[in-house]
Amino acid sequence: MSESYELGVEGEYYAKRYLKEKGYTILEERWRFKKAEIDIIAKRKNILYIVEVKTRSYDEVAKPEDAVNFKKRKLLIETAHEYTIQHNLNIEVQFDIITLIKKGTKWRMNHIPDAFRPHF
Repeated sequence: MSESYELGVEGEYYAKRYLKEKGYTILEERWRFKKAEIDIIAKRKNILYIVEVKTRSYDEVAKPEDAVNFKKRKLLIETAHEYTIQHNLNIEVQFDIITLIKKGTKWRMNHIPDAFRPHF
């Protein structure tokens, strides 16, 4: 496995741990539909959270959350819609982004709740 893949898996582990500590229930990890993937699907109270995790090993000029561009957002929205259909859910859906930057052995995390909304 590539270093970037392993870094991403490690970042998702810390993101899940953070969400659990905040009272979220993790429902799915790396849920796939067609060519799209949702990193984490969680629930807290009566809200379904679609969480995109972006992990980097360095500070870039661009912020990690900038990688969640229009195309990625569209895929996440479509995939989340399919998830709610397959699981027969009629629930509010929120799209969050969690960014992690690893420097040596230290991690910096940023949770961006309600990072974007579907526009129909």
